[in-house]
Amino acid sequence: MARKAYLILADGTVFEGSGFGAEGEAVGETVFTTGMTGYLETLTDKSYYGQIVAQTFPLIGNYGVIPEDFESGGVAAGGYIVRQWCQDPSNFRSEGGLDAFLKSKGVVGLYGIDTRRLTKLLRESGVMNGMITPERPNGVPDAVKNFAIRDSLKNCSAKAEYTVNPGGKIKAALLDYGLKENIVRELARRGCAVTVFPYDTPAERIRALAPDGIMLSNGPGDPREPENAPVVANLKRLAEYGIPIFGICLGNQLLALAHGFEIEKLKYGHRGANQPAKDLTTGRTYITSQNHGYAVVSRSIDARAGREWFVNVNDGTNEGVIYENAPISSVQFHPEACSGPRDASWLFDRFTAQMEVYHAAR
Repeated sequence: MARKAYLILADGTVFEGSGFGAEGEAVGETVFTTGMTGYLETLTDKSYYGQIVAQTFPLIGNYGVIPEDFESGGVAAGGYIVRQWCQDPSNFRSEGGLDAFLKSKGVVGLYGIDTRRLTKLLRESGVMNGMITPERPNGVPDAVKNFAIRDSLKNCSAKAEYTVNPGGKIKAALLDYGLKENIVRELARRGCAVTVFPYDTPAERIRALAPDGIMLSNGPGDPREPENAPVVANLKRLAEYGIPIFGICLGNQLLALAHGFEIEKLKYGHRGANQPAKDLTTGRTYITSQNHGYAVVSRSIDARAGREWFVNVNDGTNEGVIYENAPISSVQFHPEACSGPRDASWLFDRFTAQMEVYHAAR
């Protein structure tokens, strides 16, 4: 028998549905993602740390649970909302169902609500805090009013450094702010030995590895938080070494802060696998996978330090920066694209070529 569950938002709106996954309550920033596939990658993407994720596509779980598709070993999202979850998945790679998976990870789920209405509300009012609860709320709980995402990098980064594909000719250092595993796979596929470092690894330790390039990963939270100031200061030092650097998503924002640019919070963010990003260098538009609630303020980009590379065709916000006088660049979207279109995977080829040039010149 279905068990009653509710979503209450910070503005007092209540949605009534049924619970699945783990029992209990979940508090977080309520966001939506528009991907029609890729629910496993969404659930295991650490960029959703501290958030309650609503899927706009109505049927979720139809191809089951496939561990090979995970982007991390756990689920960072605090809660999960779908219109309908498939109780009888069918896929030759499936190793179980969504309900049991959420239970095993302690993730509270909600289904049977009007996700279209929820999405429209968040688009009009902006993302807001919410709570999934088994008891119908009487007013907005203090836990919802006071919730804020904290210590996101500390909780989502690797605890110790490790190397993947150690026999690779080109050495890539990857700073882990909450990385998606496909970033590692894409670099290793191109022959790189990838050493993953915790988010707070000093620049001097990374330099001691003598890497041919430095990758900055995606990750959750507000890059402007005071707790991230040491991370930004560390990037300033890394940028002075002359080593090729490429940032993705949060990496794009942290690099911007390290160069004195500004960050803004978007009304409801870009989350899904159908976001158009235009390359201002070539005029070509790519369909990209994205997951972020913050963006670099385009007008804050100092032409003496860098130039805008990509913009979002839908709202004109920044999607990437190329820096002057150094082999440094970054994008706001996900060129590793799991799940999502492969249009922008050439960016890994570009970065690998930069690393090869640097390696040959040493």
